[in-house]
Amino acid sequence: MEPNGSSPVVIEHKAYARIGLLGNPSDVYYGRTISLSIENFWACVRLEPSKDLLILPHPTHDLVKFGSLSHLVNRLENEGYYGGVRLLMAICKVFTSYCKEQGIHLHDNNFSLSYDTNIPRQTGLSGSSAIACAAFSCLLDFYNVRDKIAVKIRPQLILNAEKELGIVAGLQDRVAQVYGGLVYMDFNKASMNKNGYGNYIQLDTSLLPPLHLIYAENPSDSGKVHSAVRQRWLDGDEFIISSMEEVASLALEGRSALLEKDYAKLAALMNRNFDLRRRMFGDAALGALNIEMVEVARRVGAASKFTGSGGAVVAFCPDGPLQVEALTDACKKAGFCIVPVKVVPSVLNEIDVRTLVTKNRLGVNGPQTPVFSLPCPVENVR
Repeated sequence: MEPNGSSPVVIEHKAYARIGLLGNPSDVYYGRTISLSIENFWACVRLEPSKDLLILPHPTHDLVKFGSLSHLVNRLENEGYYGGVRLLMAICKVFTSYCKEQGIHLHDNNFSLSYDTNIPRQTGLSGSSAIACAAFSCLLDFYNVRDKIAVKIRPQLILNAEKELGIVAGLQDRVAQVYGGLVYMDFNKASMNKNGYGNYIQLDTSLLPPLHLIYAENPSDSGKVHSAVRQRWLDGDEFIISSMEEVASLALEGRSALLEKDYAKLAALMNRNFDLRRRMFGDAALGALNIEMVEVARRVGAASKFTGSGGAVVAFCPDGPLQVEALTDACKKAGFCIVPVKVVPSVLNEIDVRTLVTKNRLGVNGPQTPVFSLPCPVENVR
């Protein structure tokens, strides 16, 4: 460590893809969710000290050189205008603004930021937030302020950076990626309004049964799925409000099912989660390809639901290995990719855990007075 507190060495952090197991998308509606981070896919951000502050474009995801005008147009039609550079810039802005508001000193040394990711695009696996989360971790260590920004606040700051870019989302993904492992989240309105974050409990990852991830190589855009339902909820639509409350209750039931290892119950809850989503959003919003991924799993008796807003599905085969074989064959015939889920353990270090004991709260409109909170427990089978 240099005298002024900066690190002279290269810093690298990974953030992992997220699977919403139960309760999504109720995180946007003061609900509850259970999510897990998976090591199958990740985003990695690299920070190096440098003379000038540089945000380096990715050679593939931030392409600026094209073979022709038609190449450029095809690229934009298929990939959109969105690369990772904008995320790196936004997280730098939000990080700096928060530190300034909180009176957290930042040294004047510069750095370069670069990134890589293998998270499939538009699969509802939180690829954008993974880049932002990994970059945030790099900034914490470069400025040596990990102990000054509480873990519970970090997901909201990461979400704030994405909101700068017009990304519509809830806290679930960012909580899963900041904490790692398997996390139960309660976003009740009282806690959210008071603190700016919910109640988060890490569960023992060994409580999970074997899960599989199904995804399409050419999925639809997951960012468009929330819009109509969100407005109906804001307008007081009773059907949407009651349905979203039921979705949130599935996470609470799922937590009990996991603790008791009642996997038949877990399978039923997963299926119910998707059915409720389908009723609220409708087939047109969900997309035929996304629905077919769910149906492929269900035709062999597996439980299945979206991992996020579409593009990928999490499946559970309660009947064991022979059912997994049938599911694998069915996915291959349908043209879908399928991989066994590899769960990431908690990514919190000792400094992170200490911030869970005494740190500031973050109100909806910005930082507020410091408060006390309990350390994040890890629940195991009773």
